Amino acid sequence: MLKLAVLISGGGSNLKALIEAAMNPEYPAEIVCVGSDTDAAGLAHAAAAGVPSFVVRPSDYASRAEWGAALAAAIRDFEVDLVVSAGLMRILPAEFVSEFSPALINTHPALLPLFPGAHAVRDALAAGATETGVTVHIIDEGVDTGPVLRQAAVSIRAGEPEAELHERIKAEERPLLVDTVRAIAEGSLNLAAVAAAHQ
Repeated sequence: MLKLAVLISGGGSNLKALIEAAMNPEYPAEIVCVGSDTDAAGLAHAAAAGVPSFVVRPSDYASRAEWGAALAAAIRDFEVDLVVSAGLMRILPAEFVSEFSPALINTHPALLPLFPGAHAVRDALAAGATETGVTVHIIDEGVDTGPVLRQAAVSIRAGEPEAELHERIKAEERPLLVDTVRAIAEGSLNLAAVAAAHQ
């Protein structure tokens, strides 16, 4: 059974999808802790499911590196196999990444390498793209530059508002993340091999 730590900053819709998947006894992963950088609304999903959670606020530390060390220490206590950044709206410090990667994955609302960064949906619309989507990738020390694991495409409708497109991307993101974690747990997706091939 793959032991997951899930990191969030907001409503936790991806966390909720993983919790629901893990309720099925045939799903090969379990969430052993949920961490956040703020008092995120999504922590309620962890509480409802009886999953331990913790908050490590960057404002409580003198530097990003110190915050990252505290976050790593909190995760380490749970002896996890995979860290899932599921809406954590912060760039993880290099020391944190080097400790957990390649067993450190993220979802991104674009078809990477297109439209990296915090405003991927807005950037796709501004570029006049007719298609975007979602990527699950390994986190490396760059911003959205790690090896791609899985992708799902979403067509962009003419005149579509950013918020509407983002919601349609999220609808693809949740099952893609659940399926990717399943593949990692079952061994059909080998993170170390993918990372080595990317170098």
